[in-house]
Amino acid sequence: MPAKKEKEVNLLPQEEFEGSTLGRILKWALSTFRIMVIITEMIVMLAFLSRFWLDARSTDLNELITQKQAAIAADADFEKEFKDTQKRLRIFASLTLANEPFAETLKIITSYLPADSFLASVSFNGESFQVKGITQNEINIAQLIANLKASQKFKEVSLVGISSSEGTDGSLIFTIKLAK
Repeated sequence: MPAKKEKEVNLLPQEEFEGSTLGRILKWALSTFRIMVIITEMIVMLAFLSRFWLDARSTDLNELITQKQAAIAADADFEKEFKDTQKRLRIFASLTLANEPFAETLKIITSYLPADSFLASVSFNGESFQVKGITQNEINIAQLIANLKASQKFKEVSLVGISSSEGTDGSLIFTIKLAK
């Protein structure tokens, strides 16, 4: 017996529908929009996945900034001290270059200083020196003043002040003014 042929019944004839203008527009729109949707989904997925990379990068950069800030803060005290030292050295250099007599006068003063006396400070204002020192007795102060007057390097040698130190060692603090 011959095999029965099965017939398919299609209520929407595709050949005729695809051939019409509306059918072609609809077929084009469905296939094109499907591609656009796929491309849009890929872009969204790429943006979503790149967010994790960008977050990790942002975290790394923030940690690096924090480390750099800590290093800068740690070096701030050293930098401040270094700049202060540079400033002092510039001032000292300008004083020693501009005032060659200052070094010579300081040598003269220290050469006449008694053995158990010490200089605490020396200041120079352009015309006169003020020497502040520490000694154990008044005889050393008198000896220093006599030696400086005898040197005839200074026009005026005068004792400005004398006081006892606050410590229990009984030392005396003296101030002498020297005019050139």
